[in-house]
Amino acid sequence: MTLGHLRVLDAPPDTPPVIPSDDGDHTVEAPLTLEDLYRQHRMRLVRLAILLVDEAPTAEDVVQEAFTGLHRHWSGLRDEAAALGYLRTAVVNGSRSVLRRRKTARGYVPPHQANARSAESLAMLTTEHQAVVVALGQLPPRQREVLVLRYYGGMSEAEIAAATGVSRGTVKSSASRALDALQKILERS
Repeated sequence: MTLGHLRVLDAPPDTPPVIPSDDGDHTVEAPLTLEDLYRQHRMRLVRLAILLVDEAPTAEDVVQEAFTGLHRHWSGLRDEAAALGYLRTAVVNGSRSVLRRRKTARGYVPPHQANARSAESLAMLTTEHQAVVVALGQLPPRQREVLVLRYYGGMSEAEIAAATGVSRGTVKSSASRALDALQKILERS
């Protein structure tokens, strides 16, 4: 729907109900009920919410929540204008909440999960290789990175230092500790 299309659909609300006065000469507007507000303003509020959240079903949910909130606070309202103002504010705030939840959901990155080896790849490895892979998985991350980059990637200490963002000395000490730890793990196996 375009904005122009929504404006055309946004007809003025129905006239409020009237009741005859005590003197019988004229009529007095009856106070609006929640049902009257719903009938007269729901579609206008849905259109407002559609412009804010870009989805008709979500907009309808936002408006429904606004009317539910108004129902809960009906006894504390001053007048009809306050009720309509409450609804508009509730729709805007509800739309903002929807947009915040969307932004949070889009930015969510699941926690890092270790890459588990597939059964096929494990079956292709010899028993010795399997033991080394399992032992590597038990090393701290930096030590594992240094060994993999050095022996699998064939990188020099300087290249590893540049790739991991640590000094050459840290690469040397990490590699030394990693090899010692790897040997101990393999001896226990």
